[in-house]
Amino acid sequence: MEKLLKIIADVNSSVNNFIWGVPSMICIVGVGLWLLIRNRGVQFTKFGYAFKHTFGKIFNKKETSDGAISPFQAVCTALAGTVGTGNIAGVAGAIAIGGPGAVFWMWISALLGMGTKFAEVVLAVFYREKDSNGDWVGGPMYYIKNGLGKNAYFLAIAYSVLGILTVFGTGNATQVNTITTAIDSALFNYNLADRSNTFTINLVIGIIIAILVALILIGGIKRIGSVTEKLVPFMAAMYIIMAVVLVFINIKSVPGVFASIFEGAFNPKSVTGGVVGSLFLSMRKGVSRGIFSNEAGLGTGSIAHACSDVKHPVQQGLWGIFEVFIDTIVICTLTALVILCSGTEVAYGQAAGADLTINGFVATYGNWISIFTAVALCCFAFSTILGWGLYGSRCVGFLFGSKLIKPFMVVYAFVAIIGATMDLGLLWDIADTFNGLMIIPNLIAVFMLSGTVVKLTREYFQDGPGKFGVETGKEN
Repeated sequence: MEKLLKIIADVNSSVNNFIWGVPSMICIVGVGLWLLIRNRGVQFTKFGYAFKHTFGKIFNKKETSDGAISPFQAVCTALAGTVGTGNIAGVAGAIAIGGPGAVFWMWISALLGMGTKFAEVVLAVFYREKDSNGDWVGGPMYYIKNGLGKNAYFLAIAYSVLGILTVFGTGNATQVNTITTAIDSALFNYNLADRSNTFTINLVIGIIIAILVALILIGGIKRIGSVTEKLVPFMAAMYIIMAVVLVFINIKSVPGVFASIFEGAFNPKSVTGGVVGSLFLSMRKGVSRGIFSNEAGLGTGSIAHACSDVKHPVQQGLWGIFEVFIDTIVICTLTALVILCSGTEVAYGQAAGADLTINGFVATYGNWISIFTAVALCCFAFSTILGWGLYGSRCVGFLFGSKLIKPFMVVYAFVAIIGATMDLGLLWDIADTFNGLMIIPNLIAVFMLSGTVVKLTREYFQDGPGKFGVETGKEN
């Protein structure tokens, strides 16, 4: 058994290194540049417009049609899937392995990713359908099916299968494991529990999470949207405020930190003392962590955006731009500043995770902040579970119909117990590989349908919402 597991681990490692290595970065950056040129840099030229018509209208309440959620609820559901532990642990890992310069390349990937996510969302809304329950469904599998036709249908099936294989690990088990780790840490630091009771505590936590997730997911898209529109802004605001205050406390360090980011982007060894001496390594870590954070190129976020009650696909596409901006440019940058401004020691060249970010907070605020980090990690992880639960259910619905969605949600919810009580190890690595494989069918579709994105974008900004509204969707 051990030999079999080792073989599986070795094969998975090779595939994972390839998927998240040079080829995938070239593809993602290449498609991002292609969209930047073809769509005239819409994420930059229309950024002010996008900000005004997204963030500027957050508090505008309106009734939504049956089977749909508001644009704000849609972006919160999408952010629930993307704003997760990767924003805390992923950034820390990028800095530790790639040096401060990795942050610069993370910014570059995000700036291109804003355009890619815009395209994914536009296509998801334009090619969406209504299922047998009257709910809007969309995403990569639907714009592959309805946009590329029968000859590319195998790509839609491949994407859905990979999505289902991914959600149990990436979306659930590993997130629950993060929650239990955070809660255990807070309990043990304040002597509120004995380490001998760890399994029992984690089992109780797993059962509670499973019940909560099941109740929310089975309630359908409207309940998911209702929960995420409250949870996501709360957790993001709480984290941003604490991080901004930390930066102001250490304001004298900020100029030097930004200097190290820009210098380290092109000459890593000058900042890391030679430990990280490769420009390519810094670039790879920054780009890959940026992609992992905002999911631009994976297409998963567009599944949530497709549920939005909007008159024109580009209207929701603007929220895609805003989503990547908040996720990577704002939250990931603040995480980097927490680590680099606080003066906490970074062991360059060695793997690091959420503990490095937590040390940054503790170095400035003191040990009491571990309570805050535990709450933040729990909120981040729980929201990710909900977001990926929606993604998985849409993949199941596409392959097998709506009858299997609720059974899937029940199974998905109770995977939380496994995540809370077991050592995940290989499960995380395999899920990460399946996650990366989802890039291939999605980027093929986005590249081939880029003309549709350009056409819709120009029509929207020339004529406003018109004939290309929600009526373009199809009913099963």
